[in-house]
Amino acid sequence: MNCIRLLALICFVTWRSVQTVQAFGMMTPSFAENVPNITVVAGKDVVLPCVVDNLEHFKVAWVRVDTQTILTIHTKVISRNPRVGLAQSSKRHWYLRLRNVEPSDRGYYMCQINTDPMEHSKGYLEVLVPPNIVDSGTTDGVVAREGSNVSLSCRATGHPEPNITWKREDGSEFIYNGVAVSAVESEVLQLTKASRLHMGPYLCIASNGVPPSVSQRIPLKIQFPPMLWIPNQQELAYNGQDVVLVCHIEAYPKSINYWTTAKGDMIISGDKYEAVSSDDSYRVYMRLKIRSVALADFGAYKCVAKNSLGETDGTIKLYEIANPHTTFSVTTMTIGRQTSTETAIRHAKKKERKRARPNSKRNNNNSPAIQNEVTDDNNHGDVVEDEAPQPTSGPTNYYGTVDSREQHSHSFATSTSFTSRQCCFTNILICCVAYCFIVRQFIASFSV
Repeated sequence: MNCIRLLALICFVTWRSVQTVQAFGMMTPSFAENVPNITVVAGKDVVLPCVVDNLEHFKVAWVRVDTQTILTIHTKVISRNPRVGLAQSSKRHWYLRLRNVEPSDRGYYMCQINTDPMEHSKGYLEVLVPPNIVDSGTTDGVVAREGSNVSLSCRATGHPEPNITWKREDGSEFIYNGVAVSAVESEVLQLTKASRLHMGPYLCIASNGVPPSVSQRIPLKIQFPPMLWIPNQQELAYNGQDVVLVCHIEAYPKSINYWTTAKGDMIISGDKYEAVSSDDSYRVYMRLKIRSVALADFGAYKCVAKNSLGETDGTIKLYEIANPHTTFSVTTMTIGRQTSTETAIRHAKKKERKRARPNSKRNNNNSPAIQNEVTDDNNHGDVVEDEAPQPTSGPTNYYGTVDSREQHSHSFATSTSFTSRQCCFTNILICCVAYCFIVRQFIASFSV
């Protein structure tokens, strides 16, 4: 009996020892790392990790915190959302997978272990949404009269909330609150007393740091009656010349533009006239080319512009001038002849007076002719026209008779002829010497 009691005591102690060893050897489950906060762009896939140590026989579950929705329990997916999935690479790693993330998936997600008390770790899922311009709150296009106030509005959605920036499509500056700017940040672009300078397409650009940024084109039209100006109101041309008349027009809506004569007849392009126009936005550049201007083409021409808000016109007058090329050639020939003739006359008179001076010394020194010659010598070579001699008693030899003049002219011609012959003889002599030198050099080269 005592042996049985001793054996029972030994078994009990052994069992309790085994229980104590098992109790001390078992570790409580814990998270090796916290569930991280993750940011993802809408439309992408995301994976939330949960790493657990010493899980043993405990189980892991994923829960949506804000809605208290159980998504998974251990290896089973509880949620009916087809985008929710579970992945497990080992007993330590439990992954919650969300495909094609939507903005509604934004919030806290918790990984928990069914211990007592419950162990849990949670992380935040941030879902970014690129900007998107909403048509319902955006101006489609504006047409306004010049001088009125204009508002352009643009509304966009996205996360974070997008910023709205207004720019011209071509990037140029525009007047905003009296200041020239290239961009304005506001959902509403307010233009006070809009003018034709504000006309053109504008871009509403929405951005929030999440690519891509988006934009929408919004045209602005400013209406005003035609206005024109003419660079040259007077044009000059000569017979046979081609001439071009120019006229600048601004108008919106676009104007009907044409040319007329002084009588009011509309000019049509043809062999005589060529009417050409080019436009840039509300500006129009008009040209009228008149070919081979004739006498009947001189006069007034009108540039006319009309639209639904009014009309205007401007006049250009075409005047005739003499042909500058013909006038220039005739004048040049005339001046050249006058210059050469006057020079020859001056030289001839001067030499003739010098030759006549010795003969005049034999005559009466008090005669008017001698006084005129002395006066001419004191003029330092300038030609002085002889004055008519005063009548005197008796015959007077005034600067010789017609025969004496012919004699002086013959002497002058003879002297000139002798000088020319002398120059010709000198040139011939130089040419002969040069020829002989060349022949000698040629013969010497063959001798060597």
